[in-house]
Amino acid sequence: MSLLEAMDEAEALEQLHQLGCTDGLPVVIPTPQRVERMVLASGCDADVVLGEMGPLGGAVTIEKVATNAVMAGCVWDHMPLVVAAVQAILQPEFDLGEVQSTTHSIAPLLIWNGPLARVCGVSSGFGALGPGHRANAAIGRALRLCMINIGGARPGSSDMALLGHPGKFAMCVAEAEHASPFPPLSTSFGYAPGDDVVTVLGTEAPHSVMFVHDADNADSPDRLLRILAGVITNPGSNNIHLRNGSVAVALNPEHARVLAGAGWDRSEIQQRLFDKCRVTKQQITSLNPNFAPRGDGEEISILPGPDRILIFVTGGEGLYSAVFPSWSAGAHGNRAVHQMVLTDQACEIPGLSRPSDQPV
Repeated sequence: MSLLEAMDEAEALEQLHQLGCTDGLPVVIPTPQRVERMVLASGCDADVVLGEMGPLGGAVTIEKVATNAVMAGCVWDHMPLVVAAVQAILQPEFDLGEVQSTTHSIAPLLIWNGPLARVCGVSSGFGALGPGHRANAAIGRALRLCMINIGGARPGSSDMALLGHPGKFAMCVAEAEHASPFPPLSTSFGYAPGDDVVTVLGTEAPHSVMFVHDADNADSPDRLLRILAGVITNPGSNNIHLRNGSVAVALNPEHARVLAGAGWDRSEIQQRLFDKCRVTKQQITSLNPNFAPRGDGEEISILPGPDRILIFVTGGEGLYSAVFPSWSAGAHGNRAVHQMVLTDQACEIPGLSRPSDQPV
């Protein structure tokens, strides 16, 4: 990496803005000392290469990831999570180059399972996707800065999103495992409960789902599913027109208990939602004729299968859950990817606790 020089941190910040190395917000200046200590926190050598990041094919080294983690305001404990998030989106199934350069409004949604995210302070409660949660913001932002500075995705040149959405700054949340009636989301992919895992899906911003439970009405759980399906089949989303993607459904703990109380586990909820997420060919033809499906049959599903619905629990108790529509494109059809955090490689920095140059 090239080393920039400046008279002071104010001048350094202006240089980084002018070079397009920020997300538009101020960053922590990545001095050699700060980057070195962040590299040390990864437990890997600085020159270890994780892969290439599209669309411009930049080599992803631990040192580069550490540099962007410093800039994002991460503390040392966050570094293994940032590395795992980077490893996840580098998987071929994520189609990162296409995700970065599409005209659609799509960004990586990070969903964390396991004790490490809790220890690091990744929120799974009230306002978890909003401001005020340092770990959520810093870890999600570190990934975005890597996508900008290593992948080369800059608005209007290689990041061609026509509008974008605020989740492109950071969209990072933990599953509320303590409040969930279901096993962790990560167990759906074969991990054991207690494993530290990040699941990543390229999505739009969350779409609110309002539901009021009636405990005296046996139809109430199915009504919640009908409302969720109605949001998933939003006629403006890519899912209804391309029908080859995934969706994420964030249930607040109260809504999760309603569905669990009906005797349904995660897989049955996925199947029931999948069965309800159907539209007619006429509906699509009336909206976008060029995307009208061919073949026999009037009613069609907008998703390839039940496993393309990610169900996880997060947020505060109350009226609102959320649906995250997806892009539904790319060679792999906008699939979710997952990555275990390599905690056994993290190391303690000898003789240091919280020095003055550690981001606060």
